[in-house]
Amino acid sequence: MAQVKICGLTDTAHIRAAAEAGADWVGFVLFPRSPRNLLGEGEDRLDEVCSLSEFAQDLGLQSVILLVDPDEDLFDDVLHEVEPDAIQLHGNETPDQVLRWWRDCTGICELWRAVGIANEDDLEALDQWRVDRFLVDAKPPEDADNPGGNGTSINWALLEDFDPGVPWLLAGGLTPENVDDAISATGATAVDVSSGVERARGIKDEDLIRAFIDAAKSA
Repeated sequence: MAQVKICGLTDTAHIRAAAEAGADWVGFVLFPRSPRNLLGEGEDRLDEVCSLSEFAQDLGLQSVILLVDPDEDLFDDVLHEVEPDAIQLHGNETPDQVLRWWRDCTGICELWRAVGIANEDDLEALDQWRVDRFLVDAKPPEDADNPGGNGTSINWALLEDFDPGVPWLLAGGLTPENVDDAISATGATAVDVSSGVERARGIKDEDLIRAFIDAAKSA
């Protein structure tokens, strides 16, 4: 039975559906180019994500905030104003920057690093990161607007006997139809989905959320 993260949620109805179906984490995207973006403008730029994150935590879910190349102020505001259970970095952050933020997060929340994997060299490069958890995703297509949530599957065979030394989640092209095969092929104990439970780009579907969680929990 795998743990499940439903990422890119934007409203309370889908958060509640995820909680009732047995999700473990829900993810909120703060990246303006994403169709799932919750980052506003001005002094109130974090109001919506604060409200949704608190709503999720009140339902017993763990809240994960996805950031892409954030500046220092945004990272610090998310850490101390939103107070999530984890911050997931999904950009071109450097190992030194990630290490510094990992230290800032210690005792407050987990720091996750999303990594795009296309070959064995990408797996070997994971040694450079100091984080609490990896999210292992497929490398995005060259013409992709976003670093994740593109519905692209990783080569699961690369992850046979995968052990990065910290917990990890499998992501990339997962759907209710293939998540059980993905878990069997990789031995993943946790999975992440975004576009695979959408009826249109950026728009979640409650039935797909339930079906995905049921499939992952039954694998």
